[in-house]
Amino acid sequence: MTFLEKIIEYDKELFIKLNALGSEPFDAFWMTVTNQFSWIPLFLLLFFLIFKAYGLKKGLVLVVVAALLVTFSDQFVNLIKDFFERLRPNNDPTINNIIRILKTPHSFSFVSGHSTTSFAVTIFMILTLRKHYKYPLLLLVWPILFAYSRIYVGVHFPIDIFAGMLLGIIEGYTFYRLSLVFLKKVH
Repeated sequence: MTFLEKIIEYDKELFIKLNALGSEPFDAFWMTVTNQFSWIPLFLLLFFLIFKAYGLKKGLVLVVVAALLVTFSDQFVNLIKDFFERLRPNNDPTINNIIRILKTPHSFSFVSGHSTTSFAVTIFMILTLRKHYKYPLLLLVWPILFAYSRIYVGVHFPIDIFAGMLLGIIEGYTFYRLSLVFLKKVH
């Protein structure tokens, strides 16, 4: 067994253990957490905080950069998924009969788009808002819950989540630096 095969096997074992922690009384909670639309109030709050801190013109610039970040992140993740073609746990015949499955998407697994994009947006927002508000690090609760929900519902392995987190941090920081360039041009 190669080193990569050992890592993938360990990843499956860890997924099975984490996924097995789920129980029916909590399913509705995690299904809500994993749904992007459940987080609309958080997004509206973030937009409000941006406009409050930066004003209309700079706020609009930051919202546009955030929208570009989400678009870039989503498309880049799709390229990575199509390149690696890793089956999701719910579609993996070696384990799908022993795990809890609450969702059944058919796209590929590596990397997690939920993890990547939520960490990208969160890092961007933390860096953008840190000079204006006291506790922006509390925003990390969102991507951690959001990413873990993907294991709970049976659609991502831990490596998918972790790689997505790292990629999202890089994307969020990169787009934050890009936003600084644009903000200098707004008066």
